[in-house]
Amino acid sequence: MHRNDATKQFHDGGERIAELIDESPAAELPTPDSDVPMVSRSVRLPLDTYERVRAAADARGIGVTTLMRQWIEAGLADLDDSATVSLADVRRALASLAHPTAA
Repeated sequence: MHRNDATKQFHDGGERIAELIDESPAAELPTPDSDVPMVSRSVRLPLDTYERVRAAADARGIGVTTLMRQWIEAGLADLDDSATVSLADVRRALASLAHPTAA
């Protein structure tokens, strides 16, 4: 049945809607990337700031949301002195000290 027909039946009080739902294939939902329950929040950023964040995430091979979450967690850790630093960040910092780029 076409979506418009199903919508019309629903609004007309048709009883076939329950059957249509039962007959429909199960939706494929994405697998969560974390076992921790997450809360979605909207953040308004200037375009140039967002582009810098996206470039930084691309350079690390991770998503923008993942990078922002890491930055927020690092900032919160600084507030309570329970700093957590990724091993990759430590290696990058050490490498930059060992091989500083010319200015």
